[in-house]
Parts: sequence; structure tokens; C-alpha cells
Amino acid sequence: MQGTMLTNEQMLFLQQEKQQLNEAKRILSDFNLPEDAQKALDEAILQLDELFLIVVVGEYNSGKSALINALLGDHVLEEGVTPTTARVTLVRWGEALSEQIVNEDFAIVTYPLELLKDLNLIDSPGTNAIIRRHELLTTEYVPRSDLVLFTTSADRPLTESERQFLEKILAWGKKIALVINKVDILEGRAAVDEVRAFVAQHTAGILGYTPELFVLSAKLAEKANQTSDPEEKERLRKDSGITDLERYITETLDDRARLELKFSNPIGVAANLLSQAEDLNRAQSEELNADLKLVSELEEMLAIYRKELTAEIKPRLAEVDNVLQNFEQRGEEFFNTNLRITNIGNLAKSDKIKAKFEEEVLAGLSSEIDAKVHGMIDWMVDKDLHAWYQVMAALERRQFVARKQTEAGPMSPQAARRTDLMASVGETIKTIVNSYNHKKEAEELSVLVEGAVAQTALFEVGAVGLGALVASTLFSAAMDVTGIVAASALAILGFFVIPYKRKQAIERFKEKMNDLRSNLMHTLELTFGREADLALSRLEAKIAPYTQGVRADQEKITRDAQTLVELKQTLEELRDQMHTVL
Repeated sequence: MQGTMLTNEQMLFLQQEKQQLNEAKRILSDFNLPEDAQKALDEAILQLDELFLIVVVGEYNSGKSALINALLGDHVLEEGVTPTTARVTLVRWGEALSEQIVNEDFAIVTYPLELLKDLNLIDSPGTNAIIRRHELLTTEYVPRSDLVLFTTSADRPLTESERQFLEKILAWGKKIALVINKVDILEGRAAVDEVRAFVAQHTAGILGYTPELFVLSAKLAEKANQTSDPEEKERLRKDSGITDLERYITETLDDRARLELKFSNPIGVAANLLSQAEDLNRAQSEELNADLKLVSELEEMLAIYRKELTAEIKPRLAEVDNVLQNFEQRGEEFFNTNLRITNIGNLAKSDKIKAKFEEEVLAGLSSEIDAKVHGMIDWMVDKDLHAWYQVMAALERRQFVARKQTEAGPMSPQAARRTDLMASVGETIKTIVNSYNHKKEAEELSVLVEGAVAQTALFEVGAVGLGALVASTLFSAAMDVTGIVAASALAILGFFVIPYKRKQAIERFKEKMNDLRSNLMHTLELTFGREADLALSRLEAKIAPYTQGVRADQEKITRDAQTLVELKQTLEELRDQMHTVL
């Protein structure tokens, strides 16, 4: 920092402050803040190495240039009743009076005044000038200042636009001193006191504290500068009020006070950007709520879909199992009734007994199994289509709201991206629903189930249809384990001569039926369960670009919020440490 001798502690703090503020700048650069705000922090950090900077602001024709001329004790800057200051002017020390027009927005004036060896002054265009670029220039230079001299005119003190501009300055965390200029137009001390009280009261309400307040007449100070009588000059300057302001700048703002303002200036700028980032983070969080609600709704739909599939598959499979158990019961009754000595004639004729078995036991088994399994297939296809319809409807409801919000005003880039994702996913879902072929889906699932059963070792290949495949296998198994297929009187006679063997054969039939039934039910449960998982996975995969995008945004917003909390703590600690080195 130029113009001030720093202690070792202060020098170390200055280096630390620069490092931490540059880190803050890096963090805040990820928050899509206005470019001019980020630039302000950049320049505030650089300003740490410069002279103390006082920026004079106020409405046009409030006497800013005249005030600076009064401080300089010479007519250095142009004055007028119209917006004469068309550019920002930096006033600094130089061996002679000179002016350098850097560009249309910036000029440098030098003047050989001892005060300017310790500080620089900025004369700014009016904040309510008709030329809006002037106000933008003023707004741009306020964040760089170490002290703001806010100038208001006694004939129109603290206008509404001045109130608004004060609030902007306050947001940057700047030290503000107020100057009421042109008090020479007021009639009497009472009028001056009234204006002073009015400005003090209302600025305190805006700032939250009572700022330093100076009442002066730059016109009278200029008159003092023109007189050659030293005593008269001193009297006029004192009466003008300029000496109080000079004393404040040179004595009240001693090295320690200036150093405190210099150190705290970029911290205040960083805090302002932090506040903007917090507002943005909150806005993004609020903006995300509708998308989070939809994602939760979609996830709830899928959870219910999964729960219903899991809950309903087993009862529906139990209906198939009941058909098989009934078959087994009929088979057992058939053998107990027909494998008797009184029926030896018919038993010797295998074709006849097979036909009787088919008629009394096997009849209708194929169609019953087909009906149950196809009913289950239709149920699963219907559930799948219903889930797609639900998702499509939820997306369309959210898209309708998003369109209304877009019409109402612009949305953030993140929200716009999520809206595009939602539209893309919604279009994909809609296409799938509109092209959904129930019959084709059911046929494909039927082929899948039949193929899975046919691939098991216990079931025969060759029959057409799942019911026929199961019935054929069960019939063959029943004939094999009971010996009826042998169709020899001697073999069959063993069942009647030795009832134990007949009982043993029937037990083998039951065991074989149990193996076949267990194998079939396991295969069906596995196949339908796998298909349920695939159906859910297909649906999840189609909405994943949107749901994952929303969750990713949620995680980022949460991380950003925590980052800002930590940065806020860092700035507070930096401010506390600053006070210990002053």
C-alpha cells in the first residue's frame, strides 16, 4: 500500500489478505455472477497496492467538481449546471497541473498538492444524468473506493434517486461520508440546521448508522481561493465549511483509519459478491424445487410400480401352481381308483388307460395353464403400459407449468437446460406410449416364458404352446413313474399282488410331480421377475437423463451453499484478523 509505512504484522496480513481474496475470487467465478461484479473484486484487490482512494459521487449539478476544486484550492476541474463531467477523472499528485484524456470514459488530472501524495481523488459523472453511460461509469468506480464522499445539493437534499444510489453503495460495504453542498442558497442558520437534520435522519435510516456529515459551500470556498488576503481567505474557507472536510480527511482519517478502510475495502467487495452468490444459490434452489418434486413423483411412481409387481407376481403364480396341484390330486385319485385287480383287463391295454388318463386327469390342463400364464402376461403388459402413461402425464403437467414460467420471464441457464432435458425425455416417452403394441409385447413375453421353460432339463421340447408343453411333460412323467407305459400284464399285476409297490409307484409319481412343479414355478418366477426388472430398467433408463440431471444440480447447489458458508466464515475471520494488526 503506497503512502503508508506498514509494520511487519500488517505487511504479512496484506499478503494473506491478497491470497485469500484471490481464492475468494476463484470460488466466486464459478457462480455466473455479473462480469462487472467480478471485475470490481479484481480491481479492489489491485487497489490494495495503490494510494488511498476517495470517490466523489452524487447527482449531476450537486457540486462534485466544485467540491474537489475547493479541496485543491484551485479551479482545476470544469464546473457547470449541466452534466459537464462526461468521464471519470482521477486526480493525483503531479509536479504541475496537467490533464491526460486516456479515452472517452477516463481522464487523469495531476496537481501539486501535498494532500495528493497520500491519496487520490475520483470525480465522477452524475448518477441521474440523462446520459445513462455516465451513471454506469460512476457505479463501476464505487467498488474501487476506500471512502465515498456522497454529495447532495442543499436545494434538493437526498432525492429518491440518491436514496437508491446510497443503498447500492452500502451493498458494497463502503465507508460513506456525506457532504451537503450549496448551503449558501439557504436563508439563515435555521434552514441549514433543518436540511442537516433531514439528511442525517434519512441517511441513518438507509445506512443503519449516522455517517460523517459536512455542510459546506463550495462557491464560498472558491471565493476564498480567489482572495489574496490571507486572513480573509482563512475566514472564508472556515465559513464555507471546507476546512472541516479537510480536517476530516487529513486528521480524522489518519494512517490507521485509512489503513483500516484500505484493508476492509476489498473484503467488503468480496462480501458483496458473496451476498450476490448466496442470492443466486437460493434462487437456483427455489427454481429447482419444481423439478425435484417431479423427480420425487417419478421415483415414487417407479417404487410403487416395483412394489405392485413384486406383490402381485407371487399370487398370480400361485394360481398356476394351484392348477398343477389339482392335476396332481386328480392323478393320484386316478391311480388309486384304476390300479386295482378288478381293472386288470383295461390296464393291460396301455392305449386305453392312457386315453382314460387324458380324459379324466389331463383334460383341460393345457388350456388352464395357458389361461393363467397368458392372463399374467396381459397383466404385466398392462402394468407396463400404465406406468409409461403415468410418467408421460407427470412430465406433461410439469412441461405445461414450465412453459408458463418461460412466458412470464427468463429462467436461469440451469433451469433452461433441465427444461430442455424434460422436453426431450417427454418426447421420447410420448413416442414409446403412442407406438406401444400390446399384442406384440404380450406375444414376445409369451415366447420368452415358453422358451425359458423349454430350456429346463425336466421339460420336453416339441409341444406347441406353454400349456401343451407342460401338459405333455406331466403326462409322460405320470406314465413313466407308474409303469403304465410298459403295458404288460405282468408288470401291472405287481401293483395288485404287492400293494406296497403300487403305493411306492404313486409316491414316485408325487415326487416327480413335485419336482416338475417346483422347477416350473421357479422358472416362471425367475422369468417374470427378470422381465419386471427389465421393464423397470427400461422406464428408468428413459427418464434417467432428466432425473440424473436434476439430482446433479441438487448436489451442486448443496455443495455451492456449503462453499459459500465456508467463504463467509473466511471473510469474517479475515476482518477480525485485520483489527488485530491495526
